[in-house]
Amino acid sequence: MTPAPPALVSVIGPVEPALLIAWTAHYRTLGITGFRLAFHFPDHVLSPWRHQLLATAAELGIAPVTVSAGPWHEHTNTELRDALREQAGPGWHLLADSDEFHTFPAPLEEVIATAEETGRAVVGGVMLDRAAADGRLAHWRPETGLDHVFPLGGHLTHRLLRGDPRKIVLAQPGIAVASGNHRAPGHKPDPDALACVHHFKWRAGVLEDLRRRVERFTCGGGWNGSPPASGPSRARPYGTRPGGYWTTSTGTTGASTSPTPAWSSAAWPWTVCRRAGRPRPAASSPGGGRLSRTATGSGARSARMGT
Repeated sequence: MTPAPPALVSVIGPVEPALLIAWTAHYRTLGITGFRLAFHFPDHVLSPWRHQLLATAAELGIAPVTVSAGPWHEHTNTELRDALREQAGPGWHLLADSDEFHTFPAPLEEVIATAEETGRAVVGGVMLDRAAADGRLAHWRPETGLDHVFPLGGHLTHRLLRGDPRKIVLAQPGIAVASGNHRAPGHKPDPDALACVHHFKWRAGVLEDLRRRVERFTCGGGWNGSPPASGPSRARPYGTRPGGYWTTSTGTTGASTSPTPAWSSAAWPWTVCRRAGRPRPAASSPGGGRLSRTATGSGARSARMGT
């Protein structure tokens, strides 16, 4: 019996409508028909932007489960995500942020069937940060496409920001998933069947967003509310090491080769991309700056929310 398509569960922030359109089209191509979405808008987001994004969702035939506004506390995303999962009911859940485009080593129904046959309750992935060829935080246009504007892939989140590139991309209902979808305590994905999570975070405007989060999560910033019920929050500062090496990516629509690291190993072999030359630095431009060796800030708690 062929497994039913998973429900896509995601918390959507104030992204550009074009990204929502591309993201929805990508997952519909994978066979997703059920979208369980929550839209959350921080206080700085103006009403026209909110209305435009929600109107775009309506044009796409997606009715959000909930729409909320207010501070984006450290645990906001997790609480909204878990509420969506509880309402999604039986069947697998596909977990993807709005800037994450998953590619799988086989059709989704085969990936899920294999996981069920091997007794695994989750499927894992590894995040591949996508960047412009010259390192700029570039604008992009729908007619050009994300793959064309951001052709490089590498480990920026891990090497520069010390972020965890491991992801839980599929989970059965009732399986607890940690904040950021990085782990499922007590469950290990098959290291030989990992998805590639193409991460289109490094677009024009991201630096302003990161700076705002740094300011809000520092003392007196306004978003440093009470810690989640699971325990005290820890400040995780930005790192200062340069980003990883980069190479041309196969794209989100091509045949993507997933890495096969030992999931439980402390020594993670960062080999999603073959090693190649680093992108040549480009001068800052109206395109939105460029990727830098220097961290945006230090001591910033949860400034990487959504990665």
